[in-house]
Amino acid sequence: MAGRVTIQDIADALGLSRNTVSKAINNTGVIADATRDNILKKAAEMGYKQFSYFSPASMPAVRKNEVGTKNEISLFTTGRLDSSHFASTMLDKLQQQFSEAGYGLAIYRLLLDDIKELRLPVHFNTSRSAGIICTELFDLPYCRMLTELSMPLLFVDSPFVFDQKPLAADILLMDNTTSIYSFVGEMHSRGIRRIGFVGEPKHCRSFYERYCACRTACSIFEIDNDPSFNVNYVSKFPGTYTDDDIFLDFMRKRLSEMDPLPEVLICANDFVAIDTIRTCNDMGIRVPEDIMICGFDDSSESRIFSPSLTSIHIHSQSMGGAAVGIMLSRINEPQADFTTMYVATDLIYRESTGD
Repeated sequence: MAGRVTIQDIADALGLSRNTVSKAINNTGVIADATRDNILKKAAEMGYKQFSYFSPASMPAVRKNEVGTKNEISLFTTGRLDSSHFASTMLDKLQQQFSEAGYGLAIYRLLLDDIKELRLPVHFNTSRSAGIICTELFDLPYCRMLTELSMPLLFVDSPFVFDQKPLAADILLMDNTTSIYSFVGEMHSRGIRRIGFVGEPKHCRSFYERYCACRTACSIFEIDNDPSFNVNYVSKFPGTYTDDDIFLDFMRKRLSEMDPLPEVLICANDFVAIDTIRTCNDMGIRVPEDIMICGFDDSSESRIFSPSLTSIHIHSQSMGGAAVGIMLSRINEPQADFTTMYVATDLIYRESTGD
């Protein structure tokens, strides 16, 4: 074919849409394996050169065995990684750096039935995937099943594991303690003497570490963290968080039982914090005059909600870069000891604490 081959040329040759061909070429979205293979084969035949990752179909036969077919890094998640989620900006870094290293990034969203039945995503293929990164995946039996695949595995945050065998995988976390220590220290300097925690500690490892940091910091600064100040909602689906009316009713009941109210509530994340503020508003409890609220994640909502939310900022781009480094190291040295890495966080004061 004369001239540079384009994605539209390949689509016309196969009678497919340009969007479908783009998904196969750039390794984004979900399409049938057979369709993907046909597109890559036709692209190689036509002399297409702009693959965003190493495609076995684009290489001479002698190169296939040298490079292999594992040219995909798989991202498993149970949630929608929209702009409100800390991992949404992490995706940009993952895609960029994995592409530079010769890998495509394929995203697979797990459904509740997949998790209950310990079932891998329909289009996931172990022969194509060089490794799996998991985010928002906290079901322990499912995570243990993934460790049995004997392939590089990284959890960005992880299930709560306390009295059982640790997961045989690398783990990447945000620093869940330092900023909470700083926050409690600042509250102590303001004369605060009663602090509570809102969230299900066993929802995931990060929630548990934040809960423990709250209790430890209160102990260090001799602040009352009586269990009656805590709202430890237990989800009806272990390993998941539901922000439905059940949580709001539970929150309302717990606040009505507190006498006196804590002066500050540290929340497991921003969504819990925003629900807490809404409940306080419904009950006539003023924020920050009657009770101050601190969240975690520094989501986009934390800045536009009224009152704006004091929160702890997660450096998502740094998390993405760290995830790429850990995964590539594991691919190159599969027998190395498993690692757990933390990325720093920053405390951001706003209106919900009177700032």
